Amino acid sequence: MRRAQGKGSRRGIIYEFVPRGAYVKVSAIDEATGTEVSIVGDARVTQADLERIARRKLEKTLAGNKPAR
Repeated sequence: MRRAQGKGSRRGIIYEFVPRGAYVKVSAIDEATGTEVSIVGDARVTQADLERIARRKLEKTLAGNKPAR
């Protein structure tokens, strides 16, 4: 597991990497809300790229969960 500060925000994100043969499952968990998303990517892709993809999915999920004004 790895903790990271989300770019452009003060939101903390925890990343978990689980290798599965030629693939790796990456979970991104928002520390503030506990919201978790997962992606599956090619194990040859860099960790930074996998984190970026998981972070974007988490950000989109959190944006969709905002209460209406």
